[in-house]
Amino acid sequence: MATILFDGVAYGMLMFMLACGLAVTLGLMNFVNLAHGAFAMAGGYVTVTLMDRWGVPFLACLPAAFAAAAVLGLVMERTLYRHMYGRGHLEHVLFSIGLVFIAVAMTDYLMGSSQRNITLPSWLQGRREVLGVNIGLYRSFLIVVCGALALCLQLGLTYTRFGSRLRAAVDDARVARGLGIPVGTVFAATFAVGSGLAGLGGALGVELLGLDPYFPMKFLIYFLIVVAVGGTSGIMGPFLAALLLGVADVAGKYYLSASLGGFVIYVVLIVVLVLRPHGLFARAR
Repeated sequence: MATILFDGVAYGMLMFMLACGLAVTLGLMNFVNLAHGAFAMAGGYVTVTLMDRWGVPFLACLPAAFAAAAVLGLVMERTLYRHMYGRGHLEHVLFSIGLVFIAVAMTDYLMGSSQRNITLPSWLQGRREVLGVNIGLYRSFLIVVCGALALCLQLGLTYTRFGSRLRAAVDDARVARGLGIPVGTVFAATFAVGSGLAGLGGALGVELLGLDPYFPMKFLIYFLIVVAVGGTSGIMGPFLAALLLGVADVAGKYYLSASLGGFVIYVVLIVVLVLRPHGLFARAR
């Protein structure tokens, strides 16, 4: 039971890392970006390419994956996404899902359709017995890294000047501009950071999830489930929702069959949306 709980927490941390960028753009910027998984895929392919072709160490690939996805997100935001602000959610969905199909086709053409994996450093491989609990070393690494990033993200959005400007720009962009807040710059930086976090999550998830051109489509539903269950009023809601769903998914696949256990998170989603349509951890209106 303890091992299942530990593996579920690690999987939930990874899910949050992949979905937190969407939680930022959807919850704080009110933009439905279904192409979020494409930035995660970009970070994954940056990591695979650096490790396979140039022998770059795994830890050095992580900041490279973040930077590459952040730059890509910044370019896309300045050239394409900025024209969609203020539009309806239907336009957001159609626009971003079109980008997903383009990203899948381009990746399949450039990188091939075969599954890609990486070889972790020896100190991240295997499992250890700690107090009777069988703990995976890489999953422990995921919990530490993703937990620290979640804490930094929450503190940054809550207590920094940039977080205050972002919330003001989302609440009323016109008034924020009148107060001297560079709304366009704030949105661009927020989108870049969200994309970079997705790229980092993609790099961390290659070992557990695998990587192929259809990555954005296969895991899009998981990103949406995390945000839908956690609510869009902040970061801690999706974080707790990711932990809950990670444990439920791992436990369901362990105690039930792998195919039947995969439906557990969808059951959780349906129950939450029926009982709390704005998310399990949404603030009271």
